[in-house]
Amino acid sequence: MKSIQNPAIPVDPFQNCFWQGEFGCASSLAICNAAANADGPILLLCENNEIVEQSIRELKYFCAPKEELPVFSLPDWETLPYDNFSPHQDIISERLSALYHLPQLTRGILVLSITSLMHRLPPHRYIIANSLDLEVGQSLEIDAIRKQLIDAGYQSVDSVLEHGEFAVRGSIIDIFPMGSLAPYRVDLFEDEIETLRTFDPESQRSDQLVNEIKLLPGREFPLDKFGITSFRNRFHELFDIDPRQCPLYQDVSDGISSPGLEYYLALFFDGLDSLFDFMPKNTVVIKVGELKSAGEQFWLDIKKRYEDRLIDRYRPILKPEDIFIPVEQILSKAKNFRQIEFKKHINAFDLGSMQLPHLASNSHLAKPFSQIEQFITTQNSRILFVAESAGRKETLIELLKHIGIEPITVKHWSKFIADDMRLGITVAPLDRGMWLTKEKLILVTETQLFGNRIAQRRRRSRTQNNTDFIVKSLTELRINDAVVHLDHGVGRYRGLQTITTDGQTTEFLTLEYANEAKLYVPVASLNLISRYSGAEQDAAPINHLGSDNWIKTKRKAAEKIRDVAAELLDIYAQRMARKGFRYAIEISEYEKFSAAFPFEETADQESAINSVIDDMNSERAMDRLVCGDVGFGKTEVAMRAAFVAVQNNKQVSILVPTTLLAQQHYESFQDRFANWPMVVDVISRFKSGAEQKESLQNVLEGKTDILIGTHKLLQGNVIYKNLGLLIIDEEHRFGVHQKEKLKSLRSNVDILTLTATPIPRTLNMALSGIRDLSLIVTPPARRLSVKTFVREQQDSLIIEAVSRELLRGGQVFYLHNEVKSIARAAEHLQAIIPQARVCIANGQMAERDLEKVMADFYHKRYNILVCTTIIETGIDIPSANTILIHRADKFGLAQLHQLRGRVGRSHHQAYAYLLLSNQGRLSRDAQKRIEAIQAATTLGAGFTLASHDLEIRGAGELLGDEQSGHMQKIGFSLYTEMLEEAVEAIKSGRTPNPELDLDKSIDINLRIPALIPDDYLPDVHTRLIMYKRISSSRSSEDLQELQVEMIDRFGLLPKPLKLLISLTELKLRGQKYGIRKIDANVSNGRIEFSASTEVDPLSLVQLIQDDPIHFKLTGANQLQFSHESDDADSKLAFINSVLDKFRINEIKVA
Repeated sequence: MKSIQNPAIPVDPFQNCFWQGEFGCASSLAICNAAANADGPILLLCENNEIVEQSIRELKYFCAPKEELPVFSLPDWETLPYDNFSPHQDIISERLSALYHLPQLTRGILVLSITSLMHRLPPHRYIIANSLDLEVGQSLEIDAIRKQLIDAGYQSVDSVLEHGEFAVRGSIIDIFPMGSLAPYRVDLFEDEIETLRTFDPESQRSDQLVNEIKLLPGREFPLDKFGITSFRNRFHELFDIDPRQCPLYQDVSDGISSPGLEYYLALFFDGLDSLFDFMPKNTVVIKVGELKSAGEQFWLDIKKRYEDRLIDRYRPILKPEDIFIPVEQILSKAKNFRQIEFKKHINAFDLGSMQLPHLASNSHLAKPFSQIEQFITTQNSRILFVAESAGRKETLIELLKHIGIEPITVKHWSKFIADDMRLGITVAPLDRGMWLTKEKLILVTETQLFGNRIAQRRRRSRTQNNTDFIVKSLTELRINDAVVHLDHGVGRYRGLQTITTDGQTTEFLTLEYANEAKLYVPVASLNLISRYSGAEQDAAPINHLGSDNWIKTKRKAAEKIRDVAAELLDIYAQRMARKGFRYAIEISEYEKFSAAFPFEETADQESAINSVIDDMNSERAMDRLVCGDVGFGKTEVAMRAAFVAVQNNKQVSILVPTTLLAQQHYESFQDRFANWPMVVDVISRFKSGAEQKESLQNVLEGKTDILIGTHKLLQGNVIYKNLGLLIIDEEHRFGVHQKEKLKSLRSNVDILTLTATPIPRTLNMALSGIRDLSLIVTPPARRLSVKTFVREQQDSLIIEAVSRELLRGGQVFYLHNEVKSIARAAEHLQAIIPQARVCIANGQMAERDLEKVMADFYHKRYNILVCTTIIETGIDIPSANTILIHRADKFGLAQLHQLRGRVGRSHHQAYAYLLLSNQGRLSRDAQKRIEAIQAATTLGAGFTLASHDLEIRGAGELLGDEQSGHMQKIGFSLYTEMLEEAVEAIKSGRTPNPELDLDKSIDINLRIPALIPDDYLPDVHTRLIMYKRISSSRSSEDLQELQVEMIDRFGLLPKPLKLLISLTELKLRGQKYGIRKIDANVSNGRIEFSASTEVDPLSLVQLIQDDPIHFKLTGANQLQFSHESDDADSKLAFINSVLDKFRINEIKVA
């Protein structure tokens, strides 16, 4: 008998079938069951991209237990017809994967919108003909594969990060194939594939071994010789213009994929296919929504954009029929396949589902859940409740318990229907419920119970530490940037240069000083150099080589630094005198809690967590600041601390600046503590007076473990039974009065402060142990940078930007920061974009109204939010990926960065438009801010964007403004290094020396070829980073780890690089002995000791007595030697053997 578990499917070709009675997610359940029973794949054709996204989410959930039912999607290009943008690589990858798998798909579901189906596609033979298989043991010629990959549309890069990229380094080839979840590393032995491994694009370290990989073409069109010729020939046939005046034609002729080239697909092939040509004959087409009217509207948009763009004679365009298929043709071609349509019809198969009644809770009532309580008592059906996450599930269980409902936890819908329990609860990404009357089954989602609750569904990837942060300052080093050399002062970097001296080739950094004086710094001494930050790059105070100005500047700064260090140590002493509660850590419980964190901690995050736990485990009270950009994982640090506090029967109070943020933290904490017997509560204006009173009573009685709220928590009526930990989020956003209140609290509880205001890591080193500071600077993995445009405010531009977003089913923030005219701006938007659903949010609205608007926007009841800077901190809206900022020149740099960070998620390219009234009239400062934000599209830009500005501000906050002048003269990095040195001196009872000699490094010249050959690592930028990492290594273990990584990433180490690493090991040994210089030529050399050397003089006397022929002392601090080493290795071995004979003095010389 037919039912929703076994729905009616047409048997004969050309046969139609209708389904009706589809309410909520019953339609997705029916499609999943149909796909399991059908003899071929299912093509689900939707009216728009919003339905596509929702269907994919629901289908992936219902199909999860059935491994033989893959769910594919053919995503929209996410560009407008005839756009000058190309789709993001991840979208092309998903499309090519679907097109490759579809012809051979025996079972499964492909979901797409009618607009996607209306695009013509490359011939299906093109994808198969241009795919390539690689397997272990296969012969592979590097030049041939490089050409093949470029012809297939892959891009040659230095480091592979995204789909469609490849890199060749010696015998190693990295490739990120289209349609693949991970990139691969191909390791060759001679001309044979020795190993194939996946690798992590963030850390660039390899992972699991595989036996074979499939390479799909890099694009939907060929840019090989044949493809370019076809394009040029057809271009001449169709367009009567001079190709020299057409940049697109020139790009293709040069083999460049010009933006928007997808709309010229017809020029590459004799004929194009439609998706129907890829579909197996036994495919069943299921149609959802008003396809005909949606297709006709899209065709009108295509024609309008075609007419608008006909006037550009330098970019001629193809007729709509050449690139798109009219909807009538689509619907006609679909008739060749079996079809199911959701439609009321006399012969329709009824899915037997019903509309659920209104079940939402009402907090104004004495019994908020009376609707659901009444519904359950009147039903004899089995009911499954669905929560968004494990935390929400626990909350829901608690709430239902109050009205006598106690559902049993189940893993999946399929488990629930196989069992006979009356009430169940599970976790699923479903927004819509369903009521199956025949089966007597009901599914109620959280969205139906809490109409306005906002779920956090933003996808986060685990993050990985990129490279050692010491490198950070040099990773942004560009030609002509200002740099600081420890001994010679501020100069300009002019590039890397290979110089041969004494017959040995070495690479040098070229620095230029005043009057064009040049300084060549060997790469082994790169640790003496840091990037200058402290003022504008153009205004950097360039020093004269050879003058004593730099020494005077350094001395003056050192004197001031000594005062700062003394002051800081005074603060430190006061803090150490304060005793705190020592928390006991229950290791097994804590590890269980940590293991439930769904992502891998970054090195930064782990270090911050360890510091917090160590603080709590010590005798003194904690007062730690954790600093990191938005979304970098600060909350998890707070959660670990909260867990330890509650385990010790202490209460935790979490203070946040806004009600929306309180709600978001409440959701996150609920979710994280779901499986633990800990009570999390929130105090905010969204709660009724009675609810707030109950919450406060629970806190007083100790029933609540973790309380989250705004400044209301600082009011006198909040009394804790046993407060142990206070967590403050964004302290700088609280007022003076509130900060005073916090100061009084500081004396007797542990305090953890979280902030996104960037305070540089180098400062942390200087202040370690004085001001407890932890930095999290590793950005989240796989997040796309935001495309940023600066444009004059024009309606045509706004219409285009908004239409591009709405077409892909997304949402838009329109930032208008003037409350008095915000309603007028919203009306204007509604008038120029009639199909949009516009709402308004600003800080002057009542809190409940604001929450309702934000919740409605989250649930896509609106798709444009006209708002003030209230969105700067708050809830994540995953599908909002375009932001337009009206009068962007009125915002500060950090604020623009924060606002831009509101958009951008995994596979959707995000766009930020900075709209200006008239670019010509901008102040110089505004112009600079706008240029800086446009240039800084990299992620983690909160730390790198205009870094001097942010660093100085962060330093000012901690040290006071007086120090800024000295910082500007000697550069930020050196300033903090000197401060660290002064603090260390005072701590160990020494007086800091104003002549502060920071150079613990040692000058080694053995006249051996120690460098990274450019044929091993051709990219100058990467080479510079590796040089910096080698020279900044602190131990042999660091160097060992670095060698392993370089072999993994670039192949076996060549001889000169091995020598460079050996030289660095020698340098590390020499530093321990207080050696300043080692110089050796063909037959003799000298070792020069610093004044504070720790070598025991008796060991030197012993050495000379044992071998007076080869060793003698010249002057007070030089040991001369002769040797017979004729090659680099024996020379290094000889000097190491000399160092072996040195002994460290038992009494340290101060």
